[in-house]
Amino acid sequence: MASGASSKPIYEMVSHIIDINKEPPEDLNISKCNIYRVPRSLRNLNEEAYNPQLISIGPLHFGHEHLNPMQHQKLRYFGYFWIRINNNEEAMKGYKQYLETEVEAIRHCYADNNKRLLTTITKEQLVEMMLLDSVFIMELFLRNQEKKPEEHHKDDIILKQTWLSKSVRRDLLLLENQIPLFILNRLYVTVVPDSDKKQKKFIELAYEYFKCFHPYKKSKSYYDEIEKSSSGDHHKLSKSRLCSQYSVQSQKDCSYRFALSVKNWKNEPLHFTDMIRYFYLYKDLILREKGSSCNALRTATKLREAGVSFEKVFDKNLLDIKFVRDPILSWFLCLGCISKFKCFKARLQIPQLKIEDTTECVLRNLIAFEQCHYSDQPYICNYVSFIDSLIHTKEDVELLVEKEVIVHELGSDKEVATLVNSLCKHVVTDKTCYKGIIDCLNEHYQKVWNHTMASLRLVYFRDPWRASSTVVGIAVLIFAVFNFYRVVKSLYFHHTSPHWF
Repeated sequence: MASGASSKPIYEMVSHIIDINKEPPEDLNISKCNIYRVPRSLRNLNEEAYNPQLISIGPLHFGHEHLNPMQHQKLRYFGYFWIRINNNEEAMKGYKQYLETEVEAIRHCYADNNKRLLTTITKEQLVEMMLLDSVFIMELFLRNQEKKPEEHHKDDIILKQTWLSKSVRRDLLLLENQIPLFILNRLYVTVVPDSDKKQKKFIELAYEYFKCFHPYKKSKSYYDEIEKSSSGDHHKLSKSRLCSQYSVQSQKDCSYRFALSVKNWKNEPLHFTDMIRYFYLYKDLILREKGSSCNALRTATKLREAGVSFEKVFDKNLLDIKFVRDPILSWFLCLGCISKFKCFKARLQIPQLKIEDTTECVLRNLIAFEQCHYSDQPYICNYVSFIDSLIHTKEDVELLVEKEVIVHELGSDKEVATLVNSLCKHVVTDKTCYKGIIDCLNEHYQKVWNHTMASLRLVYFRDPWRASSTVVGIAVLIFAVFNFYRVVKSLYFHHTSPHWF
C-alpha cells in the first residue's frame, strides 16, 4: 500500500492540500543573468544606496515618476548624437536591427524574479529603451572625454552643473541601473565616427568617465621621481607644469593599470558595475576556506596591544593588504619607534581607504553584485569584511585615522564605525583571500611576549624622545645600582678585613 502511494506523482499526493501546477516552472537561465535586483535583505539596510536618484537606465527602474524628467534629456542627447554622426541614418538603422536580433540575449541578462520583462515590456519597447539609453550614455561619454567639456557645451545642463553631473555618474554605476556592455560596444564600433574614437576602445572611454571611482593612488615619492627625472634632463619646469605632468602621468598610469587588469581576467566586464569591480582587483588574489569562527580577526586596538603597527601604503591596489614581520627582529618590538628600525615592527600594511559621500553606494552595489553573480569570487566582500573586523568602535577608527589608513569626510569617527559595520550585514561568504594574513595576525596576537614588548613600546618607547628618556633613565638606574654595589662591597671588605696594629 505504501509502495503504491509512493509511486504516485508528487502533485497528486498533495493536491488536496495545495494547488500545484503540473507543468515545471520555466527556466530562468540563471547562468546568463548578470544584471540583478538587489536582494531584499541587503536593500532593507539602505534602500537609497541602490535606487537611482535622477535617471533610469534599462528596464528595472523604467517608468518611475521621479525619474521621468530625465527622459527629456535623453531625447536631447539623441539629437546631439544624430548631429555627431552627420545624420547617418543607415548606421542607426543597422544598429536598431542589431538590437532587434539581440532582444532575447538582452532579456536573459536581467534576473527579474517577477518576470516584468517578459510580461509588461514588449520587444519594440525594449529595443526603443536600449536604443535611447545606449545613445545617451555614448554621447555623455564622448562629451566627457573632451577638454573642458562644460565650456564647449554651455547649453548642457548635465555637464554645467557639478551636482547634476555627479548624481548622473552615481546613478550609472548602480547594479539595478545597467544595460549590457556588449550593446554599447556595438554602438561605439559601428556608429561612432572614427574622428571621435581617438584610437580608443569603448572600455577605455568608459574608464575615463568612471575613473573617479578608481581606488588606486600614487605616493608622493612616485611624483618626486618624475620631478627628479625632469630636472635630470636640465629642464626647469614651473610648478604648474609639474602639477600638470603629475596629473597626466597619474591618469595614464591608472588607465594602464586598468587595461592590464582587464587583460588579466578571462572575460571583459559585463556592465559598468562589473567594470568598477575590476578597479579593485589584481591577479594575485587567492581564495581559501574561512575556517572556524575562533579564527576571527581582532580589532585594530586589540592588535595594537599585541604590537601590530598600522601602516598606510600607496602604489598598491586597495585590496592588496600585507602583514610584514621578521620572525627574529620582531621580538624587539620596542625598537620600532625609531624610524630607521621599521624591520623591528610587525606591520599591517593597508592601502589608504578614502571614505567619501559615494563610497557607501559604490561598495554596497559591488557587494550586492558579488553576492548575486560572483559568490565564488567574493573579493570585495572579503575586503569589506576584513576592514569591518578591524573596526568595532570609534576608538578603532581613531587609530586607523591617526595612521592615515582611513581618510574620511563624514561627520565623526563614530559614523565611520557605524557605516563600516553595516556594510557586511547579511553578507554570506565561505571563502576569503585574507585567510593567510588573519592566521598570521592571530598567531602574533596569542604570544604573550608580543603583548609585553608592545606595552613597553606604547608606554616607554612611543616616540624617539620618550625612548631616549627611557634609555637615559635605564642608564642612570644601572649606574646607581653599580655605585650602590661598589659602596656596599667596599664597606663589607672594610669591616671583614683584619686590622694590623
